[in-house]
Amino acid sequence: MRTGMRGGDAHGGAREAAVAAVAAAPGGSERPPRPVRGGAAQGCHSRALLSHYRLTRCPGRCWSGPRPRPYTMTCWLPVLGLHLLLLPMVPPLAAGCPARCECSASTRTVACGRRRLTAIPEGIPAETRLLELNRNRIRCLNPGDLASLPTLEELDLNHNVIAHVEPGAFANLPRLRILRLRGNQLKLIPPGVFTHLDSLTLLDLSENKLVILLDFSFQDLRSLRRLEVGDNDLVFISRRAFAGLLGLAELTLERCNLTSLSPESLGHLRGLGTLRLRHLAIAALEDQNFQKLPGLSHLEIDNWPLLEEVAPGSLRGLNLTSLSITHTNITAVPAAALRQQAHLTCLNLSHNPISTVPRGSFRDLVRLRELHLAGALLAVIEPQAFVGLRQIRLLNLSDNLLSTLEENTFHSVNTLETLRVDGNPLACDCRLLWIVQRRKTLNFDGRLPACASPAEVRGDALHNLPDSVLFEYFVCRKPKIRERRLQHVTATEGDDVRFLCRAEGEPTPTVAWVTPQHQMVTAASRGRARVLPGGTLAVTDTRPQDSGTYTCVASNAGGNDTYFATLTVQLAANRTQGDGHNETQVGVRFPLDLTTILVSTAMGCITFLGVVLFCFLLLFVWSRGRGQHKNNFSVEYSFRKVDGPAATAGQGGARKFNMKMI
Repeated sequence: MRTGMRGGDAHGGAREAAVAAVAAAPGGSERPPRPVRGGAAQGCHSRALLSHYRLTRCPGRCWSGPRPRPYTMTCWLPVLGLHLLLLPMVPPLAAGCPARCECSASTRTVACGRRRLTAIPEGIPAETRLLELNRNRIRCLNPGDLASLPTLEELDLNHNVIAHVEPGAFANLPRLRILRLRGNQLKLIPPGVFTHLDSLTLLDLSENKLVILLDFSFQDLRSLRRLEVGDNDLVFISRRAFAGLLGLAELTLERCNLTSLSPESLGHLRGLGTLRLRHLAIAALEDQNFQKLPGLSHLEIDNWPLLEEVAPGSLRGLNLTSLSITHTNITAVPAAALRQQAHLTCLNLSHNPISTVPRGSFRDLVRLRELHLAGALLAVIEPQAFVGLRQIRLLNLSDNLLSTLEENTFHSVNTLETLRVDGNPLACDCRLLWIVQRRKTLNFDGRLPACASPAEVRGDALHNLPDSVLFEYFVCRKPKIRERRLQHVTATEGDDVRFLCRAEGEPTPTVAWVTPQHQMVTAASRGRARVLPGGTLAVTDTRPQDSGTYTCVASNAGGNDTYFATLTVQLAANRTQGDGHNETQVGVRFPLDLTTILVSTAMGCITFLGVVLFCFLLLFVWSRGRGQHKNNFSVEYSFRKVDGPAATAGQGGARKFNMKMI
């Protein structure tokens, strides 16, 4: 408990009242001596007062002879009461506390905040652990100002007017763990200011006027875990400014004049786990900005009004578990940059002008549990937009422009526990039936979503809808394409063509077209073929390759319907004139370009060289086998015996001859 000690005897009045009460006891004819004021004589005065009462007899018990009568218990009660009152009134550290401060012996704290001090006060107890000097008028810190506090562990100098800190000002504070210098006038950190602070774990330099961080400004702070340098006038951080901060786990940079991030300066923070970058005028996240931070797990980017795009390689080399990019001007989900963050569990993209979440935007985030897209301009979430999110637990889509959220946008809704869709103009139809069916088990975080249409249930919370309403408003009707007459159009090259496709259903179906080249054309497509409001397909500047069958697909939550149309594009008249040779050349086109010629030539050369190599291999094998086989052999031939005289006449015996194999 903190006891105020402002010099002198703060309990003199209480002691006088106690003495007067004892002196006023019945029969107290003799008054005790008046107490002597002064802190140093308190103990002596108490002993003298007790001695006085030992010589005072109890009233009505005086003796008449030489032998005194023994004291009774009643005589000692005032003395014991006075003794109990006087003993606790001696403050233990009153003599060692500065006159304008408050001290606490139990916590070893000295509080000198808001005392209009212009320098470090004298007389601070040497055993102080916590020294509060915030909101004073201290202008400078010199070596020796804190030399008498070797056991100091926390020093609070917030909101002074300190403009200079001399090297060695904290040299005699080996146990200092927390140093707060927020809200001062520091413009530069000279080398040697933080030497010998081997135990420092937190350093707060925010809300100063720092313009530059020099090389090796923090090289002696090897135990520092948290560094705050926000709300300064920083325009440059040198490459070796953070050298030596081997144990730094948290770094905050906010409200500075930085226009870029240096990978070299951040590369010294190998152990950094949390990086907060707020209110900065940086226009782009470049490739390999954080490549040298392998231990970074939490990255926060907030209030970058100039940031419009997150480069695909800007997060390369990181293994983040939490990523927050809020209050920027990015207009699309940075899907390419997120593909490399397979360990991400929490993603916050709130308060960005993102209007659409395309299909498969988070496909690779298989460990993601929390996704925040609140306060954006979301109007469309395409089917299978959240495919791949197998472990999603919390989804926050509040305060957007969504009219619905279909079940087919999820990988599985069975893992979802908390859903925030409040603040959206929701159309209560069959697309929201899956939410209504789970309204008793889903957690809406106290913000119940309400219907904006139809008019009969406008303003009603989904959580409070009765079961009877489900069969009236939450029923889908399959799409049906009207006017199914065959559309066959023959156009000349360069003409514009349109195909109608009007569909009805509940809810209103969306219309898309499939081209003969099997490409999907939607209302968001850009090119010569696009879908107009109402489902009409418009093809501008038609070409012969546009010929074929086009398929219209109308779909909603209840199903889909299809329709076909054909297009034939003829060549222009001025291109069909000429001799037959030219007509043949126009009719049969061989798209030969430089790439095709080079590929064909390379394939021919490779084939020829392969055949030649095979022949040489056969010759080599044959040449290795020469000399191991005989190339001459003898053949003995015997004529066949024939019965009769002719045979006897022609018999000349067996013949032999040699043959040479070539």
